[in-house]
Amino acid sequence: MPPNMPQISDPKIAFTYLRPACVLLTRDPTVTNVETLHSQLKEVDDATLQQLQDYVLFPLRFVLKVPGPRREQLVQAVVEAMCHVVHNTCIQSLETLRDLLCELCLCISSPTNPGHPSDTSEELKLSVLRCVDVLLHAAYGDIVFRLFEAAMLPGVGATVSLLLALGEKEKSRDIQAAALKCLQALTVQCDCDQEHVEPSSEDRCLAGGAMASFLPGITTTMARIITGDLRQGHAVTVKAIKIWSTTVGLVLEDTQLQSSKMMKTPPTELGAIRHILVFRTPEWVKSTAGKLCVLLKKIISCTSAHQHWRVRLELVELADHLLAGCSQALGECVGPLLEALVGAINDEDSRVRERCEVSLRDVSKRNQSSSSQTFTDILSENLHSLSTSLPRLMRTSDDQKKLFVLNVFLGYFKVLGPLVSLVLNSSAHLERIFKALMQVLELDVMDVRIVEERSSRTAIEAGPDSRDFYTARTQRKHFLYFTDERIHCVLMEICRTLGFYGNLYLLTDHLLDLYRQSSAYRKQAAMVLNEIVRGAAGIAVETQDHGLERDAMRKSASREDLKAAVMSVIEEYTSLSNWHLITVSEETDRDRQDQQLLSPLSLLSISSNPSVNALQSTASTSTSSSSSSTIHQLNSNIWQLCIQLEGIACFAQVLGTDFRSLLMTLLYAVLEKAGEETLMVSQAALSSMLDISEACGYPSLRELINDNSDYLLNDVSLNLQRLSQHPQAPRVLTVMLTHSDHTLLPLVGDIVQDVLMALDLSYDHTATLFCSVLHALIKALVRWFPASQSMTRKSGAFPQRSNDEEDVNIRQFLLDYRKQKELSEGIGIEEDDLEDLAASPPTAEENVEDIYDPDVKAELPSHLTITKDVMERCIHLLSDPSLRLRLKVLDVLELCVMVLSERENELLPMAHRCWPALLQRLTADDPLVVLRAFRVLCTLGEKCGDFLRRRVSKEVLPKLSAFLARQAPISAKAGPVYTHTLAYKLQLAVLQGLGSLCHRLELGEADLEAVCDACIPYLSCRQPIRLQVACLSVFRHLIQVDPDAFWFTLNELHCPFTYTPPHPDLQPIKLSGMNRPRDEYTDNVLKLLREEFHSAAETGTKESAEGAADS
Repeated sequence: MPPNMPQISDPKIAFTYLRPACVLLTRDPTVTNVETLHSQLKEVDDATLQQLQDYVLFPLRFVLKVPGPRREQLVQAVVEAMCHVVHNTCIQSLETLRDLLCELCLCISSPTNPGHPSDTSEELKLSVLRCVDVLLHAAYGDIVFRLFEAAMLPGVGATVSLLLALGEKEKSRDIQAAALKCLQALTVQCDCDQEHVEPSSEDRCLAGGAMASFLPGITTTMARIITGDLRQGHAVTVKAIKIWSTTVGLVLEDTQLQSSKMMKTPPTELGAIRHILVFRTPEWVKSTAGKLCVLLKKIISCTSAHQHWRVRLELVELADHLLAGCSQALGECVGPLLEALVGAINDEDSRVRERCEVSLRDVSKRNQSSSSQTFTDILSENLHSLSTSLPRLMRTSDDQKKLFVLNVFLGYFKVLGPLVSLVLNSSAHLERIFKALMQVLELDVMDVRIVEERSSRTAIEAGPDSRDFYTARTQRKHFLYFTDERIHCVLMEICRTLGFYGNLYLLTDHLLDLYRQSSAYRKQAAMVLNEIVRGAAGIAVETQDHGLERDAMRKSASREDLKAAVMSVIEEYTSLSNWHLITVSEETDRDRQDQQLLSPLSLLSISSNPSVNALQSTASTSTSSSSSSTIHQLNSNIWQLCIQLEGIACFAQVLGTDFRSLLMTLLYAVLEKAGEETLMVSQAALSSMLDISEACGYPSLRELINDNSDYLLNDVSLNLQRLSQHPQAPRVLTVMLTHSDHTLLPLVGDIVQDVLMALDLSYDHTATLFCSVLHALIKALVRWFPASQSMTRKSGAFPQRSNDEEDVNIRQFLLDYRKQKELSEGIGIEEDDLEDLAASPPTAEENVEDIYDPDVKAELPSHLTITKDVMERCIHLLSDPSLRLRLKVLDVLELCVMVLSERENELLPMAHRCWPALLQRLTADDPLVVLRAFRVLCTLGEKCGDFLRRRVSKEVLPKLSAFLARQAPISAKAGPVYTHTLAYKLQLAVLQGLGSLCHRLELGEADLEAVCDACIPYLSCRQPIRLQVACLSVFRHLIQVDPDAFWFTLNELHCPFTYTPPHPDLQPIKLSGMNRPRDEYTDNVLKLLREEFHSAAETGTKESAEGAADS
């Protein structure tokens, strides 16, 4: 048949197609006829071939049964054809399975000794072994289990003997591996990727009883293969170890030996077969276990240090399999198997280590016999010895050795399992183990960056849904005696394992004693406590194995025990001595330093006398702040708070929704730390709050705060009245405002009034604290009540007009001009009067409504009222001596303007009131304040529009222009260091905001000319690049206001080409910039002309090129 033709699916057609080849093969058994039939079999689909299975197998089996010598090529061809048939069909008859298995084994068996292989080619042996493997996998349903019936044992025994001989004595690795694979399939322990029938308990019992007869031969032969020549390769050794473990596990399985269904006496009808049956009596089991123990020790000694990791991994699998299923039957072997596991836990290959750790989790269930108890005592002694030497090893070894030692340490706990609690009842063990952990987990707290980093409200105001931000910025712990993160993970797993298996009350009490004893142990004790509580709850305890998972659910601490332990630990964490720690250096007399910054000699303002050098650095020298605490102590306090906050998050994860009952006493304390000035503490607290909200079932941090806002705000209100005792209260309110929504506003209204009243009564002492609260409040109002876009568009920059609109405006201009001229000549007056009379006067009803409708001012929304009150305080605080306070007040003022922008009739009076104080900050203050004040001015200009035109024109613009003109020659000559000075930053800020300010305020011609004169020097290529870019933005805005005037101004600087009059009678146009050689302004002027006046682009480019060539 052509290769593209589909397979035959009709049984009748297939029979007709195959019949000639089958008949021919029966009559003439040759290799050619076998190959012909084989090729035709491939053209029949599987379903059809299943129906014709016996028919097509008959000629193939007939060839094998023909007496006399046969050529190996013919036998091999027949076996390959049979393999194809069996692979694509199912064996549905026990007789067929038995006969085929017998016939295949006879192909490679010795005629004189059927249990031994014949001297045939390796190719034939491989083909037969592959066919046997396919045959055993093709057995349908439970037919393969019927091979283990007593009547079948002689045939199965011959097959087992043949496979053992091939696996042990053959030189070819492929034949050895194939024979061992067939032996696995025959013992129903195959581990290939094909689908296998899962044996029932009765089937396993039947197979175990049958394999008991062959157990001595299988185990001794496999032991010889395992301990044999290394040149056989690791694959053969791995197969042999697997067969040894699975066969022993099948025959000596505890559940089988305890089953009542196991055959106790031989049936009488078996005859001679009764003599080869083995009955697994207790005496036989005990005797067999002793003999297997000898073989097992040989296997372990040869494979525990094998050079290939797969062999060592298989040894771990052997120990795990036998300990899991045969721990009672193999009582004498439990000790060596445990030793194999503990020895493999420090294996150099991670895959072996990981599998060994998984295996050790089951060992704790099997330490029941006397020999196992003795081994438990040995483990306890070794554990104490290792705990004693652990600190020394951690100080002197490299990271790889440290990891090995800790893995062994962890292995002891996993082996002991529930017996850990008994071991820890010994005060010597308890003291030694935890003192070792305290020393190993010592933190390196000498990094000065920890105490230097400040939150600056960045983390606090990051937003309610920024878990990634906190996680990314969380500081990694640095330990004194190791750097490898894997070591830290193993140590934490040791703590969780102790918590899972140990007595929770004993461990927490002992660790709390260590926590109280010495500040040197406090951080380590908190870390261990956190992990022990997690382990006690069964969290992050390795539970891959199903048996351990069930055990973990059963043995994890009860909710009552966990809650009691958590409450005792939290009470210690949040006590005054452990919670309110110093994390920042105490600075002396900040206000005096601010006063020095305000001295006239140190000011760099826009109203300075021109004779004063603007680049003069501030003369004030900051005195080094006297710190009552060293950097070491501050870092230690920071880490302690972070670890305690991590612990609180961990406890919330442990208790879940039961943690809600603790929020009333705990959430306020966490909010205090979220408002900390130290960045690490603030981030740790916010991350802890996110974990708490998730554990307690809140969708986000916002819901957590809103749902608990009633008692939180009550505590804030009470503590604000005793601010000297509770200085953190404003920070709590700040965090709440930052991470809540507008539903909090009605509840917080009274507290805001209390804050404003307290600010009025004692602003000199509380202004800095309360300004942070007000800043968070107004920033929250900006987020909760965004201003409508209409106001922004109204006061924003004018959109650029298209060419069509300009054409229409020019046309309208000419029409209006014509009409005005006619009116001046008396033409069309009557028509104009008639148009005026056509306008209808207001109706009487409208007049009546205007008379009787009272002019009642609508009540302002609460957020606008609060904003006005806050803005009133800001106006008074703008002149405070503290530099930090003035900067913060300016930030608050800018936000107030944004909130009030939706009500122009409220914004404009407040802008009028704040103008004098703002003007002082703009003209006579520290450069930092001037920068911030100018930003506020730009925001006011955007929101208020032409309301500020006259004020800016008269009071601000001249000083800004003078400052820019004064600084221009200085910045043009300065070097790269100048960009780090306050003068440069002030120049840059003014240039970046000046253009948009002029545009929004629609300044007059004189003001625009003054701005232009001040900015022209910054078009020079000698200025710093960013100043040039900022100056170009100023001119872009000015061109939008008056394009003609500034086109003329730019061409006066540099005119790219000569303008020719359209008529000879017209005088030629002469501009100052014509025929001027290239200078420092040329590049930026040409850039503006090209971008803003497109008509001159091509010519300007050409002229620029010519000028460059001339120069």
